[in-house]
Order: sequence, then C-alpha cells, then structure tokens
Amino acid sequence: MQDGKYVVLCIDDDADIRECLQIILEENDYIPVLAESAEEGYRVYEETKPDLIIVDMMMEIADAGTDFTKKVREHNKNIPIYMLSSVGAGLSMNIDYNEIGLTGILQKPIDNDLLLSLLTASLK
Repeated sequence: MQDGKYVVLCIDDDADIRECLQIILEENDYIPVLAESAEEGYRVYEETKPDLIIVDMMMEIADAGTDFTKKVREHNKNIPIYMLSSVGAGLSMNIDYNEIGLTGILQKPIDNDLLLSLLTASLK
C-alpha cells in the first residue's frame, strides 16, 4: 500500500492492455505499476512490493506468465496473482490454476466490473 492506496502490478506485452488496466485502476483509486515482460515484471515486483499482481499468460515465451508466478510464489505465498488470458474461461475449466499459484484467471477483453470486484475481494 502506498499513500493509502493499493498498488497493483500489471504485466502484459500488449501496450493497449497495459493502458486499459492503468486507466481502470487509476480511476478507481489504485496505483498501477506496469511492465511489458515477465523479466521486467519481476524487477518491478521486487522494487515496488505490490499488493496484487495481474500477469499475462503468454508474452515473450508461451509460459512466461506461469514462470513468473512460480518465481514470485517461491518468495511470497500470499500475494493475490491473477492470470490475464484470451483463453481464460476455457483455461480455468481445463487446469487447476491454484496448482500453479494463481488466485484466479481473468478473461480478455477485460470486464471492468469483474476486475474491480476481484480487486475488492482480494484486497480486504
């Protein structure tokens, strides 16, 4: 938390998605910190110690988001991590997202109301 606001790390290689998340978060009194790759995301994670993470599943390599999540989980078992995916609904039916350390999966395109309700529930 910073200045009484939750910090949300958003990692996605798509600049439009990052900008969309930034706008939604800022308009709802969150502090977004952004990264365009899993590698950059981990550096930003270590620097900012966010309260919640939203990470794209497939970036520079197919498993970048999953690998990022596993790396964070080695050091922090409690931070909520949501995977952002264009196959989100199908993915959550086919795998146990808890097994890879995720709190949940968000579907692209982003549903603003769902995102905000998940943030509220996860950051109590």
